[in-house]
Amino acid sequence: MTTASWTGRVPAGAVAEAATALARAQTTGRPIEPVRSVIGDSDIPSAYAVQRELARMRTEHGAVVVGRKIGLTSAAVQRQLGVDQPDFGVLFADMDVSGRDEIPVDRLLQPKIEAEIAFVLAEDLDGELDDARVRVAVEYAAPALEIVDSRIAGWDISITDTIADNASSGLFVLADTRKTLAELEPRDVRMRLYRGDELVSEGDGAACLGDPIAALAWLARTARDFGEPLRAGQIVLSGALGPMVPVAAGDHFRAELAGLGEVSARFGGAR
Repeated sequence: MTTASWTGRVPAGAVAEAATALARAQTTGRPIEPVRSVIGDSDIPSAYAVQRELARMRTEHGAVVVGRKIGLTSAAVQRQLGVDQPDFGVLFADMDVSGRDEIPVDRLLQPKIEAEIAFVLAEDLDGELDDARVRVAVEYAAPALEIVDSRIAGWDISITDTIADNASSGLFVLADTRKTLAELEPRDVRMRLYRGDELVSEGDGAACLGDPIAALAWLARTARDFGEPLRAGQIVLSGALGPMVPVAAGDHFRAELAGLGEVSARFGGAR
């Protein structure tokens, strides 16, 4: 796919309308009706145009891009949301809630949580990109939790709704544990996610497009074709290793990623 092929069919005014509605939902905490009513349910380039406009609005107000997230990599999550392909979104510095004693659930609208592998890049990813080239570019991997969210009421989303809504991004948590890919085979990582002592989700690296490295390579090629390649130092969230789970105030989650480590998050009720 070339950069030019990212031109959608929706007029610029409709893109701006959808972006403004999503930004307003985030600010007010009130979910909105699906934006597919404005941009359609199959025009993926136009959905990414909305995402880009949202990112532009955020960076104009001082937000700093720190990486990307891959979404909808798990067949279980695709079934949960009724979509059939992966997508990606932008990670901003203010989405990183690693190390906090408590995450304010009121900062979110309709949060769910999933356990993932985070990759931190040592090199830019541009030019010819196969799985081997992408693997070499990874500085290290770490256990991660992604708190996904939707500005669309009731998670009533099509692929264009979630793409436009920054791939249903919310917050993320990274553990301090680091492993190089010489020490770890991502597709073999077994994940178990607990709410308190209850096992609420499980899966493995193979659930993430067959291999989290394959997911990373997909993103690297897509971002390159999008005209905004992945850069050294950026964080990439691999996508879920198992089904996502709803989050409520008072919940404490802990994910065990065999061979990689553990990561946890506790949720409170106030901003």
